[in-house]
Amino acid sequence: MMTAAIFAVLFLFILLGLPIAVCMGFTAVIFFVVLGQADVLLMLPARMYSGTTSFTPLAIPFFILAGNLMNTGGMTQRLVHFAQCLVGHIRGGLGHVTVVTNMIMAGMSGSAVADATGTGVVLIPAMEKAGYPRAFSAALVGAASTIGPIIPPSIPFVIFGSITGTSVGRLFLGGFLPGVLMGLFLMITVAILSKRRGYRREQRATRRELLIAALQATPAWGAPIIIIGGILAGVFTPTEAAVAASLYALIVGMLVYGEIKLADLPRILWETAQNTIQVMFIISAAGIFGFLLIRQQVPMTLVAGLMSLTTTPWVVLLIINVILLILGCFMEAIAIMLLTIPVFMPLIARVGVDPVHFGVVMTLNLMIGLLTPPVGMCLYAVSAISKVPLWPLAKELWPYIVALTVCLGLVTYVPGLVLWLPNLVMGVAR
Repeated sequence: MMTAAIFAVLFLFILLGLPIAVCMGFTAVIFFVVLGQADVLLMLPARMYSGTTSFTPLAIPFFILAGNLMNTGGMTQRLVHFAQCLVGHIRGGLGHVTVVTNMIMAGMSGSAVADATGTGVVLIPAMEKAGYPRAFSAALVGAASTIGPIIPPSIPFVIFGSITGTSVGRLFLGGFLPGVLMGLFLMITVAILSKRRGYRREQRATRRELLIAALQATPAWGAPIIIIGGILAGVFTPTEAAVAASLYALIVGMLVYGEIKLADLPRILWETAQNTIQVMFIISAAGIFGFLLIRQQVPMTLVAGLMSLTTTPWVVLLIINVILLILGCFMEAIAIMLLTIPVFMPLIARVGVDPVHFGVVMTLNLMIGLLTPPVGMCLYAVSAISKVPLWPLAKELWPYIVALTVCLGLVTYVPGLVLWLPNLVMGVAR
């Protein structure tokens, strides 16, 4: 009964339009007082602080900084041009360019919203100029940006690894094949829609044009090599890799492409600070809300309840996916992770699901939530960039949401799609 009351108050605050961090923090404080545990409030500042100062989460601001530097430093534009030369000649050409560009960008920023913003500013006007409806262009940019946190690096993977103790390197490798699969499913959807609606092809690039575009984009490829290669080689931790990627993006943007000026740095750093504060505030507030749930034994109660219904792993994963898809309509992805990981991990361990597999499944699931109203962050980002109203944009997104949901089903029930590459490169986890 108390568990139901806690979540009822939380969702009431969400419906009132309060920021999700405030919703979780207020709910925790209210119930600590109601339950006669006001003395616990003295511990909350320390818990909020400790939740954001461990070493692994320090990667988050540097991944955000790297994404901002890449978008400002000309990397995005050159990758778009390379993708256009590569796949622009297929029917619905600029639609495929959008997907391929986001697959490449995914290896650099680790943030869906950063990718949506970076590629949207370039591609939405280009697609509209080429005759594509603005709603179609904006919807595709939003859908393709969800690949960002699946193909490594990934801010959600860093958070999942820091909470659960799962190897971030294995999570990064585990996300590669599912990310490619997402891109393929989205490209198939673009092809179907383009054929039905009669969208155009772009002129096929010559070999010389393709070679020049590839050479111009070559410096941009250094970031994923630094991040993934450094972590797998044991040279960097994820946090150190994020710092190295930020420095590399700064050097390329200033000295190679010459598009970052000293005058741009205060704005880039300020945007990074704002984004980081938002994420860290959610993490700290979720920490005290999770503390409330643990004191009320909510995770243990949920595990016992679900285990009494079924112990079949595929049914448990189905139930969890449905819960996460519903939560994704109302809450921000990182908040959901921080809220549900302590609840679901004991259950996952009980039914024998690999934590790397579950981490990728959860992240993919929550990326779909970034596209669903009323609280889809990518939905809001591309709506603001394109000036397309929220609900027409959401309507245009449904074919892509269906495609990504099918992809989620495959990744959920074919664990090898996640585990094959980590086991091949790093060996089978014991």
